[in-house]
Amino acid sequence: MKLRIKEVCQMRNTTQKELAEKIGVSEVTLSRASNGNTSLPLLERIADVLEVDIAELFAPSSGGIIGVIRIRDTNYNINSVPDLSRLLDRIESREIVL
Repeated sequence: MKLRIKEVCQMRNTTQKELAEKIGVSEVTLSRASNGNTSLPLLERIADVLEVDIAELFAPSSGGIIGVIRIRDTNYNINSVPDLSRLLDRIESREIVL
């Protein structure tokens, strides 16, 4: 499974080389991680340095909308307009309290 590490790096205006240096791994190790050959602790470090929720590293790129909305202590992953619409419906119905 290919991860979105390269795409998230671009969104954060950082290179993969810079990311590898910040997390203390080689570019080869980061490349392997991008291709899904990784561990949870390494993914956690990558997400931490890139300041994203770890789920964003797995989310498929739709070319449209993508993000994480945090409400209180819960993160809601948004990968499409319907995801956003469902979240808004849950807020309006008071299932999720702001």
